[in-house]
Amino acid sequence: MAHKIKRASQVGVSNLKLFLESDKQRFNDFMARKITYKETMADFEKMQTLGTGSFGRVLLVRHKASNTFYAMKVLNKAKILQLEQVEHTLNEKKILQCLNFPFVVYMAFAFSDNSYLYFVLPFIIGGEMYTLLRKYKTFDEDLAKFYAGQVVLGLEYLHYLDLVYRDLKPENILIDGTGYLKITDFGFCKQLKGRTYTLCGTPEYLAPEIVLSRGYGNAVDWWSFGILVFEMNAGFPPFQHKDPMVLYDKIAAGKYKVPEHFSIGLRDFVKNMLQTDLSKRFGNLKGGTSDIKDHRWFKQMNWMALLNRKLDPPYKPPVKDPREGTNFETYDEEPLRVSKVDHFAKEFADF
Repeated sequence: MAHKIKRASQVGVSNLKLFLESDKQRFNDFMARKITYKETMADFEKMQTLGTGSFGRVLLVRHKASNTFYAMKVLNKAKILQLEQVEHTLNEKKILQCLNFPFVVYMAFAFSDNSYLYFVLPFIIGGEMYTLLRKYKTFDEDLAKFYAGQVVLGLEYLHYLDLVYRDLKPENILIDGTGYLKITDFGFCKQLKGRTYTLCGTPEYLAPEIVLSRGYGNAVDWWSFGILVFEMNAGFPPFQHKDPMVLYDKIAAGKYKVPEHFSIGLRDFVKNMLQTDLSKRFGNLKGGTSDIKDHRWFKQMNWMALLNRKLDPPYKPPVKDPREGTNFETYDEEPLRVSKVDHFAKEFADF
């Protein structure tokens, strides 16, 4: 069955709590179904490569029937199997096709052939936050606050659906043509009502409870959010070392140096996010996300206007022709080589 729903960003949200409650039921209903799509690779024209990864690449493609541009994530079945990521990949597809929020991506189409899995996602034309941060070295606090607010709302949405994201970092945040954000890459995302012990994520962004193998819940996302806020304002993460074990010791200790240009409000905000003690970490306390939203660093934030994308973004990416991924890195192009036989039909039978 095709996945056709009106999305929150299209219809507007007047009450976040009511939206979250209704969408949780919709999300669970979709998670319980096997959603199929009629599209194949023949329905798309390949334009260029937008990025590469461990077991595939992301292509800019044009959907021929609608003349709409999408980002197509092409995953090599053999490499997924080799890296033991079958469960994560199938889980990512299931979650992506059910998401419905202004600041997270969703699945437009999905299909497979003998060699590859294809995730077709909206094309977010402004590129990665990582690229922008590398260009400007640091963001001023107003821009960092604008981006941070959207990530707060995005994580709040995911956590309400019992999803722990587990891979927050600038590389996984995209900027759309208007200047607003989309959280992407749900390969490590998991529906979780208790605790889990899996070691996954990006080393500099891992929470202490992960590196100490204590078992964890969605509070790890709030720690990573604290790292993100720090990095947006400093230009580098608070915990760094080329030796992973030394890095993990630093994270477990929770000691870091704050750049002198951080405002008093920002210093206090980061301090409350980067708490090794879970009973003190904002986002994980009785007040939930209210503790974050009500902090003085966000004093001037109009949360409903932000949710409905009514604020004027401090930065708007240069957008020319949507057929050109000008805000992305340039990569060598490689043809897709599809095998005549599907050697992985059993492993990906549930795709």
